[in-house]
Amino acid sequence: MMAAQEREQLTIDELAQRTSVTTRNIRAHQSRGLLPPPEVRARTGYYGPDHVARLQLISEMQAEGFNLRAIKRLLDAPPDASEELLGFKRALLTPFATEQPEVIDREELEQRLGGTLDAKALRSTEKLGLVVSLGDDRYEVPSPRLLRAGEEVIALGVPLSHALAVVEKVNRHAKGVAEEFIKLFVSDVLEPRQRQLPQSERLTEIRTAFDRLRPLASQAQLAAFEQTMTREVERAFGRELER
Repeated sequence: MMAAQEREQLTIDELAQRTSVTTRNIRAHQSRGLLPPPEVRARTGYYGPDHVARLQLISEMQAEGFNLRAIKRLLDAPPDASEELLGFKRALLTPFATEQPEVIDREELEQRLGGTLDAKALRSTEKLGLVVSLGDDRYEVPSPRLLRAGEEVIALGVPLSHALAVVEKVNRHAKGVAEEFIKLFVSDVLEPRQRQLPQSERLTEIRTAFDRLRPLASQAQLAAFEQTMTREVERAFGRELER
């Protein structure tokens, strides 16, 4: 039993290799109080599974946007509070889209977008977020639905450059709409709850309200677009319809 426990003990170099955290950062985390000190035997510090788990948690929180000062506060807080705040952070960062990304190669991408892509067109598709390069002529498609829409538009005879220009405008307008929804949420939901609710209830209430905002934002945007599209079709083709 003792031998098994000793085999689980890691030197700082072994800990660095196990967690992909440099020895310099491990020592820095210790000096900040983020990581408990090792067990010292014969002038050598040994780290165990708890140290591995703690470093993995720190790395996860850094990846989610927490700075080290905020991480220190979380680690010092009671376990329930830490989990609640982490859950709140993850809820806010969860993508609104429910699509599963696809991975395709360049040949398929070119076929779907109407032919050979020159360097400029390929850069445009990446800049607009239609695809993300994975290297070796492989691409992730974050929104297969959006790519399929572009594919269908091009099949109607619309040049790729025109289709990409429309996507750019759609993205720009969508950004503006999203910013307005966030402003609305911050001013009319977040700030009042921060003023009115005790801290113990604040995160739960804000998270619940934000979860309700998700479908409402999408529904409102779609309904407004459908009504606007109907009016624009009537305006653009009114004379033809009258004939």
